[in-house]
Amino acid sequence: MTTLVKARAKKPAPQKTAPDRQRQKVSRTKVSRKNQITLPVAALAAAHVTPGDVLRVEVVADGVFRLIRDSDPSRAALEQLIGSMPGLSAAANLEELRNEWER
Repeated sequence: MTTLVKARAKKPAPQKTAPDRQRQKVSRTKVSRKNQITLPVAALAAAHVTPGDVLRVEVVADGVFRLIRDSDPSRAALEQLIGSMPGLSAAANLEELRNEWER
């Protein structure tokens, strides 16, 4: 007697799209009575958001927000200018200038 066994074909692994590769572990946060939330440190690190960064909030859909680092064009231009002139920040040592004024 011959027994036929169907071989289960393995499904090919789904191709990861760009957003899937960047997706981190999902975590939860709660909105406080003052409408504040705490963003998880891992999410901040993955997005390269640091203390002092200004974030713009966009409402995408009901219950869905998008946080985008908001950059000030004039500040970015100033930082680029300072970075392009070696020694400029060293020449503008404010602490040293204040000490000179007190003498």
